[in-house]
Amino acid sequence: MSSFIAILAIAGGFGALVGILVGSRRPQRVTDGPEAPSAAVSVGASLGTRMRDIAPTGYVGMLARQVALAGRPPAWTVDRILMAKPILGIVALLLSGWFISGDPGVPRLALGIFVTLLCFFLPDLLILSKAQKRQEEIQNALADTLDQMTIAVEAGLGFESAMAKAATNGKGPLAEEFIRTLQDMSIGQARKAAYEAFSERTSSPDLRRFTRSIIQADAYGLAIADVLRIQASEMRLRRRQRAEEKAMKVPVKVLFPLVFCILPVLFIVLLTPAVLGIVKAFS
Repeated sequence: MSSFIAILAIAGGFGALVGILVGSRRPQRVTDGPEAPSAAVSVGASLGTRMRDIAPTGYVGMLARQVALAGRPPAWTVDRILMAKPILGIVALLLSGWFISGDPGVPRLALGIFVTLLCFFLPDLLILSKAQKRQEEIQNALADTLDQMTIAVEAGLGFESAMAKAATNGKGPLAEEFIRTLQDMSIGQARKAAYEAFSERTSSPDLRRFTRSIIQADAYGLAIADVLRIQASEMRLRRRQRAEEKAMKVPVKVLFPLVFCILPVLFIVLLTPAVLGIVKAFS
C-alpha cells in the first residue's frame, strides 16, 4: 500500500510540474471574438497570483531578475516557478516520509531533509543556471559581434543598420537582444532609453561598458567606428584574459578529486598485493 501511495505521489507531482512548465508551449486557438478562459488556466493564474502575494517582495524581484537574465523563456514565468516550488516540496516531503518510515534513523532523516530542500529549491537552481549560461554566451559572443559591426560601420552603414546586420547574421542570445533593442527604438523609444534597457537585461560587465560607451559617443558626437574598434579590441583582450584565468584555476580544481578520489584507489591497487604478501609471510 505504501508503495502504491509513493507511486501516486511521484506521478502526481511530476505531472503537475510538467503541466506548469510546459503548458505555455501549447498553441492557442485564435478566434475572432472573445472567448472565456478555460478552468485550468483560470485556476493556474489565480494560484500563481496567490503565490506571488504570499512570497516576499524581495524574493519575487530577485526571481524576476533571473527570469529576465534567462531571456524570459515562455515556460519559466515567475508565477510558474512559484507554483512549481511547493508542488515539488510536497512531493519530496511525502516520498521522504515514506522512505524514513521504512527504517527510522538519523541517516535516512538527514537524507530526507536534504532531498526535500533540494526539490523545493530546484526551480531556483534551474533558472539561475539558465541565466548564467545565457549571460556567458552573450559575454563570449560580444567581441566577434563588435568586429562585424565595426566592419559594417566602416563600410558606410549607420550604427543601427550595423546592429541590425549583426543581429540578422548572428545567432544566440546577443543577436536576440540586438533585435529587441532595435524593436524598442522602432516603436518610438529614445535611443538612450533603449540602450539603457539593453544594459539592464544583462549582467555582463563588458556589455554594460559597451552600452555606456555608445551612449556617451552618441551624446558627444564621437565617431562610432573608432568607439567600436577600441571596444572590440578591449573585448578580445578581456576574453583572452578570462581564458588564461580559467586555465590557471584548473590545477587547483583538479587537486581535490586527485587527492580524495584517484590517489586512494591507486594506493589500494598498488599496495594491496604487497600488504597481502607481507601478511602471508608473517602469519
